[in-house]
Parts: sequence; C-alpha cells; structure tokens
Amino acid sequence: MPGGLDAVRAVVKRADRRPPTFDNLSYNEAVATVSIRELGRQVSGVVNEVRTTGRPTFVTHRGTPVAVLLPLDAGQLEDYVLANAPEYVASMRDADKAIERGEPGVPLADAIAEYEAEHGPLDGSS
Repeated sequence: MPGGLDAVRAVVKRADRRPPTFDNLSYNEAVATVSIRELGRQVSGVVNEVRTTGRPTFVTHRGTPVAVLLPLDAGQLEDYVLANAPEYVASMRDADKAIERGEPGVPLADAIAEYEAEHGPLDGSS
C-alpha cells in the first residue's frame, strides 16, 4: 500500500486537527475522525490503526458522524453480537415486561439444571 501506516496516521492526525462539526455530539480529543472518502482509500490501514491503538474512530459524511469504528476483543464481540441478536433482545423485553407485571421468574435451581443439561456442570467437572 503506497504510504503504508505512516500515510494512515497522517490521515487520522489531519482528521484530529479539524474543528468538530457535530451538532449534538460532544467531541473528545482522544477520538479520531475519518471521512468516508478517506476510509475508502485506506480502509485496511485505518482499521489496523484502530486495532493497534485501541482508539475509536468516527466515520463522517460531509462532516457529520455516520458510523464509528471500535476496537473489539473476543469478549466484547460476543457481548455486542448477543446484545444485538433479535431473539435475545426480544427475550429480554419479554422478561422485563413480566417483571413489571410482578410475574415470578424461573427458580434458580431450575435455571441451573437447564443450563447444566445443555452445557455441562457449572463447576467445570465432567
């Protein structure tokens, strides 16, 4: 890639110097921005910079943030996927409504037995 990582860092640093144009968003100096056009030209480098520095990067379209690139480890990825899985979200909404109505939940012993039947013992023994 012409310019390599130094070119990507220059794009991110240049983006950091731009005055914020986000109307409803507090700007944090530690968060970089990159335009969609710049991201398109150097996507692998920008993603690598996010991964190696751990710094999120806002993606902007005509100065307005439209997305954010976040570094994720395996645990965070699992949390994100689970929290955004339609079945899980619907199940959590149903559970919240049941609690609001005062309905009893599942007894802990039943929940543990169901888990262990599917995944094995909680204590790690076989």
